[in-house]
Amino acid sequence: MQRDEPRLIVRYTANERSNHWVTAISFVLLALSGLAMFHPAMFWLSALFGGGQWTRILHPFVGVVMFVSFLILVLRFWHHNYLDSNDVQWLKQIDDVLANREDRLPEIGRYNAGQKLLFFVMVTCLVLLLLSGIVIWRRYFSFYFPIEVIRLAAVVHAAAAFVLILGIIVHVYAAIWVKGSIGAMVRGTVTWGWARKHHPRWFRESIK
Repeated sequence: MQRDEPRLIVRYTANERSNHWVTAISFVLLALSGLAMFHPAMFWLSALFGGGQWTRILHPFVGVVMFVSFLILVLRFWHHNYLDSNDVQWLKQIDDVLANREDRLPEIGRYNAGQKLLFFVMVTCLVLLLLSGIVIWRRYFSFYFPIEVIRLAAVVHAAAAFVLILGIIVHVYAAIWVKGSIGAMVRGTVTWGWARKHHPRWFRESIK
């Protein structure tokens, strides 16, 4: 006798998934090209982009693509990332989170407190990267600014990029840690059991 297929619930639409992957691919390209320009020891990465000159040309344009793509994500998911009292309690019980004792945690909506905090870290980093990137974009804008501002912008750009890279590493690790998360961004759906276990409040709201 064939087992019944598990019931599925849509977590991300096709547009949301494609938007996410454009942002993700842009981030990888920016991280590699940025590291190539950051230190001579990593300059060999510029070969992936056709050499140093092409790396310097492409990096800011890919940065614009990522910012626009991420901005669309922000507009789509901003209202799901407001922190509430349950999120504060979730953070207080971080030991239960790390021990996978989800039955002891307050009910989670579409995203948990960790995901929400990471969301705002990424928003802050992207804004800093855009503003500092404009200042140091030598071909078009840097001649409008004094050298002291350009130097400060370069430091801010590197620091924001470092924090963003760490944030993305945490994001990827968490997606692997919570089995089914990557599948949700690939297929767009999760099982009822997954939704009920990890995001019970969102599950109830979604099946109404």
